[in-house]
Amino acid sequence: MLRHEFRPGRLVAGVFLVLAAVIYAGDAGGAWDTPWFVAIPVVTGGLCLAGAVGSLTGLVRRRRSRAAPRKADAETAP
Repeated sequence: MLRHEFRPGRLVAGVFLVLAAVIYAGDAGGAWDTPWFVAIPVVTGGLCLAGAVGSLTGLVRRRRSRAAPRKADAETAP
């Protein structure tokens, strides 16, 4: 059983923040040269995508909860 509900928006945001960290870690380690402004579109794009995924997930959950019969209604039905 799940201990918490799955939040795909937070997953997407975390992936893009880890990507920004890896980009700068590679720059700090000398593996490649990264300009300072690269993190801005990576983080901003990731947060925008996470917001879109989160809002779509919310719409799907609301739609499913309306379609599912309530427990109290199922008990009173003959």
